[in-house]
Amino acid sequence: MRPHMPAEISPSLPFGPDWAVRVLDGTPVLLAYLDIEQRFRYANETHRTWLGVDPVDLIGRHVIEVIGRRNYRRAGPALEKAYAGHMTSYEGELFSGDESRFAHGNFQPDFDEAGQVCGVFTALVDITGRRTLELQLHESEQRFFGAFQHAAIGMALTHPDGHFIRVNAAVCQMLGYREDELLKLNIADITHPDDLAGDLALLAQLSTGERDSYQLEKRNFHKDGHAVDIQLSVSLVRDANGAPLYFVSQAQDISQRKAFEEALHRERELAEVTLRSIGDAVITTDTHLRVTSLNPIAEAMTGWSTSEAQGRAIEEIFQLFDAQHNETVTNPLRTAIERNTIVDLAGKTLLRHRHGFDTPVEDSSAPIHDHAGNVIGGVLVFHDVSETRSLALKMIHLTQHDTLTGLPNRSQLHSHVEQALATAARRQQHAALLHIDIDNFKQVNELYGQADGDRVLRALAAEIRLTLSGDELLSRYGGDEFVVVLPHLDSVGEAASRCQILLTHCEQLRVVGVPELSLRVSIGISVYPDDASEPETLLQHAETALVAAKAQGAHGYRFFTASMNERALAKRRIEAALRQALSRHELSLHYQPKVDAETGSIVGAEALLRWHVEGIELHTPDQFIPIAEDSGLILPIGAWVLRQACRQARAWQRAGRAIPISVNVSPVQFQHADFYTWLDDVLNESGLDAGLLELELTERMVMSGDATTGLLRRIKQRGVRLSLDDFGTGYCSLSYLKHFPIDALKIDRAFVRDLPNDHDTAMITRAIIAMARSLHKEVIAEGVETFEQGEFLRTAGCSQMQGFFYGMPMPAADFGKLLDMAPDSAL
Repeated sequence: MRPHMPAEISPSLPFGPDWAVRVLDGTPVLLAYLDIEQRFRYANETHRTWLGVDPVDLIGRHVIEVIGRRNYRRAGPALEKAYAGHMTSYEGELFSGDESRFAHGNFQPDFDEAGQVCGVFTALVDITGRRTLELQLHESEQRFFGAFQHAAIGMALTHPDGHFIRVNAAVCQMLGYREDELLKLNIADITHPDDLAGDLALLAQLSTGERDSYQLEKRNFHKDGHAVDIQLSVSLVRDANGAPLYFVSQAQDISQRKAFEEALHRERELAEVTLRSIGDAVITTDTHLRVTSLNPIAEAMTGWSTSEAQGRAIEEIFQLFDAQHNETVTNPLRTAIERNTIVDLAGKTLLRHRHGFDTPVEDSSAPIHDHAGNVIGGVLVFHDVSETRSLALKMIHLTQHDTLTGLPNRSQLHSHVEQALATAARRQQHAALLHIDIDNFKQVNELYGQADGDRVLRALAAEIRLTLSGDELLSRYGGDEFVVVLPHLDSVGEAASRCQILLTHCEQLRVVGVPELSLRVSIGISVYPDDASEPETLLQHAETALVAAKAQGAHGYRFFTASMNERALAKRRIEAALRQALSRHELSLHYQPKVDAETGSIVGAEALLRWHVEGIELHTPDQFIPIAEDSGLILPIGAWVLRQACRQARAWQRAGRAIPISVNVSPVQFQHADFYTWLDDVLNESGLDAGLLELELTERMVMSGDATTGLLRRIKQRGVRLSLDDFGTGYCSLSYLKHFPIDALKIDRAFVRDLPNDHDTAMITRAIIAMARSLHKEVIAEGVETFEQGEFLRTAGCSQMQGFFYGMPMPAADFGKLLDMAPDSAL
């Protein structure tokens, strides 16, 4: 179609009314219409301002002639696309003589009735002012982000939702991430969980305007898992409406400062521990000989507590008399400080207790110096030289050493580890703890007796001692556990070598009177300073590593890793909460339907334990049930589950909907000597028909020995059904099934998951079902999630199905409604 022009400027083109012309001429945009030959057929008045040309004079002239070849080379390609039938635009520099401007142009093709391009509408806007502002803004941003990127301290821009918008090189180096990796994370991902709540609370205060900025010392996680101490400064940038735009964070790595503080704290702690644990009395003073501290032995020998003695003159607290003449003896510390030297007591001297009795003592006094050598105080070290002291020392030795092996006991281990860490720190070396535990030591006592068990412990202690040298220490931690302290290692690899030596020595150990003993041990290793710098934490990490070593199989060693600690901490938190879960009514049973493979009718249900708090699942069964088993909590919880399931089944039975209920039994429960009694009591108490209860056991439980077989038969005689859960994942063989009174097999979901597409899995599953049916065992498939899986299993011979396809686990009330809705119909 031809263009509709707003006003008549050329006799050859009719245009509309005068008001339209005035509007187009008044707009600050170059408006023009070019014909198919790129000649002007219309130009508004703005051309006069831009080009200094009367718009009428432009009519009929070629665009190149008007704008010049230099401008045409710039904007021409976009114009040519318009003539090819595409709406296009151009933004860039254009020239008018020596003057240049930035323009934005839109080129729209005009089509005739036949759909052919017959011209182009053009509109150019002068954006020079906007371009100048953009350049200024860009330069400002470049200066800011240049300073941001190359700042010596870590910097980050963070969205109000917590994810990172921009991070600089310093913060990436600080935390060990690449920029693209860090931008995928948020504050919670890298913040130590103990510090997260405080950080988020301060961010919230920034967002609400309660504060303008804040500073915080916190710990962020390095990519390799270790914690990085940082000093954080945060402020908030808001948009024009005052809404939070992003947080600006500055982070400085203060790990070295924290390490120095920790080292200083450790030295102080070590000094205090040493003063409290040594057999000598110690009193410290300032330069004016006013008392600053007493250790426990000094408190006992003088009768003064530290709090009472602080600030008092030394002569008031430490009163000395000549033993022969009962005359006052000059305090040796005064002489030591005056002469800046060590002074010992001469002759036989008595220390008078606060309550008047005297004790013979020996004493040494010395000045205390600062790093520059200036005297800043004094110290008195003295001890009781009477016969009672010898007896006291023997008593102390008995309380600090294991009577069986003569080794330092657990009470002394902490101070020994502290001294070892201080030694390693001074030498800038590693130290390590080896936590050793005898594998299956309970069996040694059961097979050979307590006396021979003690002989084994003494022999093992002696054998381990043979592998130690110098200031390396062996301590009996308790029971059949020992701890080796290695105070100086050049490399972490040395600890592994020492463990290998220990494993070999233990395996070759022979004990008189204990024939055919093959002693095996597991060892957990923690390393200073890599794993921890505090004795207690290092001991905990070694114990955690020992648990991991035992979990991977007997007779080996494992180094502590951060992931072990996270698991251990999480486990302890779950265990602590689980201890309260029953009394707080947080545990409940959900019921998942089992259906007949042919009809789809509900023929049973499995009771599944759930842990909810205020309707929210706190932990999954996979998380908390293993912890319950390890801690022994599974016994009361398992008893509660069995009782609840039987009561519920009995309630449905009374309502005329008798339905078998299956309950999972933990190995810890099943192997308890009183399990059958508990089961019998629950059935009697609930009144449930025994045939409506099915116990689901694992293959390992069934294969655990003759005693188990006897228990299985008793349970069967009671009328309770037995099924083998997760069949195919454990130890049991189909050929053994005829020896056990098992009613049903449950095919594990690991087989069902790949059906029917995986050929090998399909063949194995068919074979299991066929052999089980030949032994007259019912076959139940669990984990069925699709129609295709169900059809395959049905045709293969499964009698019952269970899985999300037939129904999710649900509370008892919902399951009851399901029974009422479809009493005899298929699901």
